[in-house]
Amino acid sequence: MKMMLLALLVLAFAILGAQDITGTWNGMLDAGGQKFRLVFHIEKSDEGFTATMDSPDQDAFGLPASRVSFLDGWVEIVLDAPPLSYSGKLEDEALQGSFHQGPMEIPLMLKREELAAPVYERPQEPKAPFPYREEEVIFPNREAGFNLAGTLTLPEGEGPFPAVVLVSGSGPQNRDEEILGHKPFLVIADHLTRKGIAVLRYDDRGVGGSGGVHDEANTFDFALDAQSAVKYLKTRQDIGKIGMIGHSEGGIIAPIVAAQNKDLGFIVLLAGTGVRGDKLLLMQQEHIFKASGIDKDELAQTLKVNAEAFELVIQASELESFEEDFAVFLKERMDDGSITIPAGMTYDQLFKQQMDTICSPWMFDFIRLDPAEWLEKTKCPVLALNGTKDLQVPYEPNLSAIEAALKKGGNKDITLQEMPGLNHLFQESESGLPAEYVNITQTFSPVALELISDWIWETVKGK
Repeated sequence: MKMMLLALLVLAFAILGAQDITGTWNGMLDAGGQKFRLVFHIEKSDEGFTATMDSPDQDAFGLPASRVSFLDGWVEIVLDAPPLSYSGKLEDEALQGSFHQGPMEIPLMLKREELAAPVYERPQEPKAPFPYREEEVIFPNREAGFNLAGTLTLPEGEGPFPAVVLVSGSGPQNRDEEILGHKPFLVIADHLTRKGIAVLRYDDRGVGGSGGVHDEANTFDFALDAQSAVKYLKTRQDIGKIGMIGHSEGGIIAPIVAAQNKDLGFIVLLAGTGVRGDKLLLMQQEHIFKASGIDKDELAQTLKVNAEAFELVIQASELESFEEDFAVFLKERMDDGSITIPAGMTYDQLFKQQMDTICSPWMFDFIRLDPAEWLEKTKCPVLALNGTKDLQVPYEPNLSAIEAALKKGGNKDITLQEMPGLNHLFQESESGLPAEYVNITQTFSPVALELISDWIWETVKGK
């Protein structure tokens, strides 16, 4: 009997040893054709299990889990920011389970083997050798006290060449403005340099080789980074007239720089905005929700609550006092049912998510920022392009507002163009919904590329 008991104990310890969940687990999440890797790092301490999550294809690392449990072979990992969770059963050295975020539940298997990045068909992405020169460059943002890193592409010859600085949209972006396997700035830089135009593209602060902290910056801080790129190009003997191409938020930054810098010879606004941030966000929500088939009453309620929240931002004197007012407002709206708690989220998780979003320095300032103020002060030639399928920056109200502000300021060198069928990334699209971006093989419309390069040369040579 003792021998049998000893054998059972040995077997039990062997089973427990085989169920060690500490270490690194890798999985490929497929969210409607958009694939990206998730990596969980699990550790054991005296207090229990802890974990962090990486999403390397979204440049997110070390996101801490608020709770980790392991019971009867089942693992559960919960994060508060962003609010998501994973639950799975340990079977044959793999975790078979599901990823949960809001109403989404997606099957996800985790293994210990490291996974390669997802590969998408991107036929426009240029391949070496190139008929132009590339230089890795580092230039200072002296006001902020750090360096930015980028790539300068130069046509063959001695120059001086007309040049553009590429300025990315919102969120931490690398020098190629890489998103969902697309590299729009790489494609734009390749096209323009082949056309005889030098291009400087750089990593956002806190990204890649650039210093600084991205999450602590607002749009005006990013404008200082863009201004630093212009200053760097001014030091080079092989560079002539300098312009700027800004995409999305970059389309706000370009007029900010142009209004303060006479060295900027022209700007190109790609999906640039002309309305104040709160109005833009409400437009964006309305267009995306309608295209997604959201119930009309639910949409109306969402827009009403968000408009009230944004008005609190507009009326606030500074961020600290607003945080207190918004916390009271948010609790009231959650308690009276005006804000619905999504399935899979708790009251506290939703509260924290909303506070972190609206009360971030960038969002607080963006909601209040009116591009018209800077467009009115922009005196250099302007090309503004907006896609008719753009649901993030709807083209009609924004192109109209851009035109009105520029003319109010007395600028007469204006070219505005709506681009039929193009979405926010300037891809030829069906619905314009962001979920469609990853499945479109085209990175940037060739028609838009030709229009940009032709306009730059016309402007540089003098119309």
